[in-house]
Amino acid sequence: MEQTRLDRRFAQLKAEGRPALVTFVTAGDPDLATSQAILDALPGAGADVIELGMPFSDPMAEGVPIQLSTQRALAGGHTMDKTLDMVRRFREADDETPIVLMGYYNPVYVRGPAVFAKEAKEAGVDGFIIVDLPAEADDEFCIPALEAGVSFIRLTTPTTDESRLPVVLENTSGFVYYVSVNGITGAKGADTNEVAAAVSRIQAHTALPICVGFGVKTAAQAEAIGKNAAGVVVGSVLVEAVRGSLDAEDKATDTTVDAVASVVRDLRGGVNRATK
Repeated sequence: MEQTRLDRRFAQLKAEGRPALVTFVTAGDPDLATSQAILDALPGAGADVIELGMPFSDPMAEGVPIQLSTQRALAGGHTMDKTLDMVRRFREADDETPIVLMGYYNPVYVRGPAVFAKEAKEAGVDGFIIVDLPAEADDEFCIPALEAGVSFIRLTTPTTDESRLPVVLENTSGFVYYVSVNGITGAKGADTNEVAAAVSRIQAHTALPICVGFGVKTAAQAEAIGKNAAGVVVGSVLVEAVRGSLDAEDKATDTTVDAVASVVRDLRGGVNRATK
């Protein structure tokens, strides 16, 4: 596969000696227009890589904040077509910031894996994270994605042992996402010493950048994690910023976009301090 935006961004950050700030938001939350404005604002606030959540009715790996964000998006009529349209609009002004679609296999399967991979590539998507698709099912979507020129990013966890790790990494590209805690998103904070040891262990098996997520909420945590990882992933704290800015009817307010951007700016300060 030819060099991608993900490859270029991580090479750039490695040369600068700092980790990436990888930000997750849910597409369509709380409505399409506001979600687009949030997406467009992320790079200027400090995001290096963007994970855009594909709303799904049963997000089993997610904590309450992301579950609620998905519910808001679906209640507002969000669809996969609208998610791809968001990426297309983003690309009209930004052709450098990588975008990774994150979610579950059911909506991809319904659409058709090879068709969806091609559509996503044409829209400007750089990678996929499909939480519930194991390495044994690479033929389902991982291989079609790679053939379409889109990276397939795999999750590793504290329970991914030495025998399992090579299997997980075999067709992984873009970066490796290390889930720093056993559990759902946003449930608890990561132990930085354990994360450092895990990142070192994974690096012995791959030259890909390793990004750490699940449980990173503050600039101090981002700084601590970023000292040992190529990237720091934040999500729950951003969707909570959306929720906290909404009115009594869960509608966007004048503060919604900046509420998210403000948190991103703070987190960016943390990763900036984690220079290598």
